[in-house]
Amino acid sequence: MNEKEYIKDTGCCPRFNPEPWDGKELEWKDNKFVKDHVTSVFHMPLNFGKVIERNRKKIQMSNQKVVDDIVLSDEKSLWGSDVFINVNEDIPDTEMVKLNGTFLTKVFEGPYSDFGKWSKQMEDYILSKGMKSEKFYFWYTTCPGCAKAYGKNYVVLFAKVD
Repeated sequence: MNEKEYIKDTGCCPRFNPEPWDGKELEWKDNKFVKDHVTSVFHMPLNFGKVIERNRKKIQMSNQKVVDDIVLSDEKSLWGSDVFINVNEDIPDTEMVKLNGTFLTKVFEGPYSDFGKWSKQMEDYILSKGMKSEKFYFWYTTCPGCAKAYGKNYVVLFAKVD
């Protein structure tokens, strides 16, 4: 491995390995998530970091863990999205939800502006499996600063399918 191939972890977001997440089918039964809301302007989050930090403090104070660093985003509006932080147990003083069902995952890499292109490719992938999508969730695996440091901006699409 040469010096250019090795980039030290940032201490912020962990380095993401796409292999375990690309082209997978997951069966979730009562997977626990802390739910919160992020304000956006044309899908550009304004307070994502603050929302995540606030919830991570609550999770840490309750001696619980974030599962696989998964934070899903439901890009339901130009003006905001719901975020779902996968946790191992209920967290006091938070809104908790459970996600159930079959989910297909696919990893994408590139600028966030490819959001629409990724959605179309994911829909094509789902159709190739003979399934229909019910809902998409986006997992932005690193913050923009860490994506720049690592040289890769991985996003995993989770599609709930029927």
